Amino acid sequence: MIQTNHWAIFLSNNADKNSFVQQLIGGKANGHFTIFNLQKGVLFSSISLNEFIEDEEKHEEWIVSKQYNRGIRNLSSGEQKKALLAYLLGQNPNFIILDNPFDNLDITSQASLLETITTLSENISVIQLINRNRDLLPFIKNAVYMEDGKIVEIKDLTKYLSEAKTNSTSKGLVHVPPPIKEYILESNELVCFRDVTVRYEEKVIVKDINWTINRGDFWQLVGPNGSGKTTLLTMINGDNPKAYNQNLTLFGKRKGTGETVWEIKQKVGYLTPSMTDLFSTRHTVEEMIISGFLDSIGLYKQPSDIQVRLADEWLELIEMSHLKKAVFCSLSLGQQRLALVARAMIKHPPLLILDEAMSGLDDHNAQIVSTLINKIASESKTTILFVSHRKEEGLSPNKIFELTPSESGSTGKVL
Repeated sequence: MIQTNHWAIFLSNNADKNSFVQQLIGGKANGHFTIFNLQKGVLFSSISLNEFIEDEEKHEEWIVSKQYNRGIRNLSSGEQKKALLAYLLGQNPNFIILDNPFDNLDITSQASLLETITTLSENISVIQLINRNRDLLPFIKNAVYMEDGKIVEIKDLTKYLSEAKTNSTSKGLVHVPPPIKEYILESNELVCFRDVTVRYEEKVIVKDINWTINRGDFWQLVGPNGSGKTTLLTMINGDNPKAYNQNLTLFGKRKGTGETVWEIKQKVGYLTPSMTDLFSTRHTVEEMIISGFLDSIGLYKQPSDIQVRLADEWLELIEMSHLKKAVFCSLSLGQQRLALVARAMIKHPPLLILDEAMSGLDDHNAQIVSTLINKIASESKTTILFVSHRKEEGLSPNKIFELTPSESGSTGKVL
């Protein structure tokens, strides 16, 4: 049997993992990892996936996804990772770097990927970059963690995991700042799907969806990759034309009865990790949060005194007052996510949609964001719709809507 050497690299959101990866791939690693310097390695990560997507579209050639007979961008998250892994293994590497491989995958896809990785670990070395301790691959016994740019060996992995769980707590937060105005709604029923079916050409995405979201609810929307979660979210947010001619009521008005997309978006706060890339180097944290009042990317007019004051109060809540003039893109991932929650909530919308809000966060920052979300749920009138493949420890939704795929389209039910 080929001798393998597996390692887990525990990362905080402040760790410079890119430099570490470049050293490994470039044959310039130090310490325990010098053994890999004369070996061929490949990187399995969202970064390499996005690079392949760009290459396929630039050259109009399916490099990674030939077996699917379509571009990798058009695959589900599970299919994308499966195609990327097969392509990388086709290069016959001696080791593979797995950068948070289970992010954005549903439970079934995670189990399938874990089985595949466990099998390949018998023949090649695996180096796992890991933010969430629960994602540790079971066959890995050697581990280090990154601290202030240094790599520190973990002598007792069981003890390390136990202490990390104990210490993954957040500070107490001050109260949620008040709303700048109260939204006058015709009904406590914010969203109501009645027998909603969505199809694209011959493919049915969701079928006969019946779901009501009332003011004050705290929902979690769950379902495997490709089950139609994004379809429902874009219908609620006003971005999906498939919402017309459906029995769909948004904030008391039947969709298609004269409301504008802008009127819908005024009542919705929205967060998705991809929003991080929308803010350029010139946006300060304070400007970014204030832009939540206007639903704009950036701040293009002078804010009012009360808008500035409320932004300062939100910065105090998330313990980032000292960073108000910092450039948003210079923040750590955890700080960026907290700022995006504040931006989405600053206008106290009737409905707050948090789409994979914990994606990419380490355990400590995930706990802080969970605490903030729970605080918003308990201290405001805002209804929360949290979307995730996983159950987050410490998060307290009181209702769950599950999408279940089938050949005739995904169906939904309240759990």
